[in-house]
This record gives sequence, structure tokens and C-alpha cells, in this order.
Amino acid sequence: MIPVTINGERREIEVEPDKPLLWVLREDLALVGTKYGCGVAACGACTVHVDGQAMRSCSVPLEQVAGREVVTIEGLGGDRLHAVQAAWIELQVPQCGYCQPGFMMATAALLRDTPKPTDAEIDAALTNICRCGTYQSIRKAVHRAAALMEARR
Repeated sequence: MIPVTINGERREIEVEPDKPLLWVLREDLALVGTKYGCGVAACGACTVHVDGQAMRSCSVPLEQVAGREVVTIEGLGGDRLHAVQAAWIELQVPQCGYCQPGFMMATAALLRDTPKPTDAEIDAALTNICRCGTYQSIRKAVHRAAALMEARR
């Protein structure tokens, strides 16, 4: 049994310790918002937060997050939409939408550390891949989310 807090709920998970966190989330916990993209931590579709840091869950074995706090896209907003989710909806960022949970998780981590990022900081921090090419819309949504977060303070 491996103890992990997922979206605020403490869990004892019984799987092989080397099973990738992504598959534990999707197969064992039915949290399918986190997507499988490339499987080698290159595309970022599987991004989650582990103790507040963005991580690509396809390449993280469950044993590596034992005793830690994991937040998925399902847990990002809590009782209301996170500012990043609200900005994504307001600006209608997604096209196919497959990669967007990973982008939103990466953006939330960026804005936590850098509340008003420049375009260069956004480009450096968001190394996720979107095959639809929504990068300009994503950048606008990051700025909008930053403004929403500032207004909520």
C-alpha cells in the first residue's frame, strides 16, 4: 500500500510501486482528466502537480510520490473554477482539447511562482506540445488568468 494524497483526499493505493503515476490516476482511480500523450515526458499532456510542482506523470513511478500531495486537473479548482480554467473557457482556447489539461496545470504552476509572466517567461515555462497549434491563444489565456488571479486577491 502506497499512501498518496490525491486532490486533497488521502489514499492508500495497492499497485506495483513502479507503475507510472499517470496510469494509477487513469486506471486505478478513474481520474481520466490527465491525458496520455507521448509517454516519455516530452509533450506535457500528463502534467500534474506534486507538492505544488508541475510534473509529467507518465514518467513518475507511484513510489516516487509516496506520502506526497498530487493535484490533477480534477482537483485544480476546488469548489470553483481555478482562474486558469476560467480564462481557458472565456477565451475558448481548446481546439481538440486533448493537451489542454496539461497546459492548464503547467500554467497554474507558472502563475503560482510568477504571477505576472512575460511572453518570454510563458514560452520558457510552458514546454507542452499542442498539435492544433493554439499557442497564441494559450499565451493570451495565461495573461488573462494572471489578471483574474490578481482580481481575486
